[in-house]
Amino acid sequence: MNRLTKVGFFLALPILLVAFRLAPVDFKATSRPNIIVIFSDDHALQAISAYGSPYVKTPNIDRIGREGVVFTNMFCTNSICAPSRATLLTGKYSHINGHRDNYTTFDASQPMFPKYLQEAGYQTAWIGKWHLKANPHYFDFWEILPGQGLYYSPNFIQMDGKTVRRDGYVTNLITDDALNWIESGRDASKPFCLVIGHKAPHREWLPDTTDLHAFDGKTFPMPSTFYDTYEGRLAAQHQDMQLATPTMRLGLDLKVDIDTMPIIKRMNPAQLKAWKAYYDPRNEAFKQQHLTGKALDNWKYQRYMHDYLGCVLSVDRNVGRVLDYLDKYGMLENTVVMYSSDQGFYLGEHGWFDKRFMYEESMHMPLLVRYPPKIKPGTITSDLFINTDFAPTILQMAGAPIPSDMQGKSFLPLPKAGKGRKAVFYHYYEYPADHRVLPHFGIRTDRYKLIYFYGKGESWEFFDLKTDPNEMHNTYSNSKNATIIRQLKTHLKKLASDYKDTEAVEMLTRAGV
Repeated sequence: MNRLTKVGFFLALPILLVAFRLAPVDFKATSRPNIIVIFSDDHALQAISAYGSPYVKTPNIDRIGREGVVFTNMFCTNSICAPSRATLLTGKYSHINGHRDNYTTFDASQPMFPKYLQEAGYQTAWIGKWHLKANPHYFDFWEILPGQGLYYSPNFIQMDGKTVRRDGYVTNLITDDALNWIESGRDASKPFCLVIGHKAPHREWLPDTTDLHAFDGKTFPMPSTFYDTYEGRLAAQHQDMQLATPTMRLGLDLKVDIDTMPIIKRMNPAQLKAWKAYYDPRNEAFKQQHLTGKALDNWKYQRYMHDYLGCVLSVDRNVGRVLDYLDKYGMLENTVVMYSSDQGFYLGEHGWFDKRFMYEESMHMPLLVRYPPKIKPGTITSDLFINTDFAPTILQMAGAPIPSDMQGKSFLPLPKAGKGRKAVFYHYYEYPADHRVLPHFGIRTDRYKLIYFYGKGESWEFFDLKTDPNEMHNTYSNSKNATIIRQLKTHLKKLASDYKDTEAVEMLTRAGV
């Protein structure tokens, strides 16, 4: 088994919902919890110790799962930043909510879960990374990063339309604002739902100064699939997201010449001093070695992991700040705490960084949820869930009606004991930018995966996740698999039809399905 298939044996799952009040709450006296969703960006399951990470410890994220539930089979339906957020908000697939890629303008006036929460008497807020090309709707308070945002001294767009620059590190600042809003910015007589949207650990992976030396002396093991040759997988051969190529930039991504990086102009003197003290001597040593081949690949991998995981540490520390606040004010028992991320991420598997593909590391999302009145501590569920399920689950937790046009299903009550969905449907669109990943859609069951790539030559891929968990061998052409592939194609077309993905249905019909 690879690391992703081992998640069911570990304590917890990443970034999602937390809910709380300022004063101690007697759960018996209230049926409606506060809800906090902590939603990070590009946080791989392999970088969460609750999922057995060999790289990093994340005790605060782990705590959510240890005191609640860990989802070992939560999947995104389109592994890319903005579309995943649109699905979180609407409970609908990208082809229905209209946000298929990062370049689309999102219709933020369409019905979304915060609208229904407001109608149910909830106060709503979104603070941090929003990454949708429209200002938030249906939130009583919002303060968001422009676009991707910046790690150091970031700008924030406020509700009055003003943009303000804040001194500090982005993960800390977002958490500061979230806790300040809970403390003094809301109507304490109403239940609330707060989304805390973190930028980290998104590219270009700039750690907080606190974490620069966190991995001193540590060598990160390269994944066994790092030198994958992509035999039999045409789309994998076509991509442009390899660590060993210039796509992983020595300057902006790996900080080899920090004096040329625009971000240093945002740093205060103390931050810049700490950065130069860490990176300058290491960069000079690198330049003197004149590395090539696998030695250069390994150096790039070590620097990438150091920086990415440093960003993860800041997220985990700030999750701890939220949990500590809830503990301090006696709010934890009437609080839903969810930690998740918009999608998974490659940490060198198949030689890659980034996401997009319908392969395991990319489509797997972390999810840990803590809510003692409804979720037994230590619960682990391996049922299949997708990110359309967030919105209806949040509404059910709030006691609000779930609209019939939402395409997800609430994952409560847990455990479902085999009553969950039998397969998940996935559809990715963004091509050629960025990273030249061909558009594709497919089906994943608890054992099998079938993918159809299109747009620049059509091809099928089939994987048996039990015998090939790393998805190295496309056995679509093996006659022994003909029966199961025929069944999966039929099921895939039915799912595409059920989810009203007419584009996928038409392509399957033309392909003879």
